[in-house]
Amino acid sequence: MRKPLLLLTAVVVLVAGLWAMRTLQQPPHPQFAPALGQAVAPERAGEPRRSGAGDALPVFLPPEAHDTIALILRGGPFPHRQDGSVFGNRERRLPQRPRGYYREYTVRTPDLGHRGARRIVTGGDPPDVWYYTDDHYETFRDFQVPANGGAQ
Repeated sequence: MRKPLLLLTAVVVLVAGLWAMRTLQQPPHPQFAPALGQAVAPERAGEPRRSGAGDALPVFLPPEAHDTIALILRGGPFPHRQDGSVFGNRERRLPQRPRGYYREYTVRTPDLGHRGARRIVTGGDPPDVWYYTDDHYETFRDFQVPANGGAQ
């Protein structure tokens, strides 16, 4: 009789400890780019790349991000099976939305043999919000995609 009681006590203590660790952890503060939800002054964000029609994508986006944006707007096909999958926003660095609202896409990093850390995360279907991260979801910068997709 003692061994089952001891085992049960150990399991209860373990479960209580795991529950306490999870509930006592504070989620990290959102780490939005300074411009999230605000207009960015050109001197802070750099001059945007201009298309013939005057539409632009911000200069902080690497050239490979333009390719990813074009694929997203076309609906694929995407080079990685994870592209287009639900981004869970577990770190809570983006505004809270229902599960399935955010999707993630790989931005290729030249000379890298794996997916790397660069991603575009979109929100909505079709996307109405766009975010770029180059540090695997630690920080995000929001941006707008012009009606022509920022074509040069």
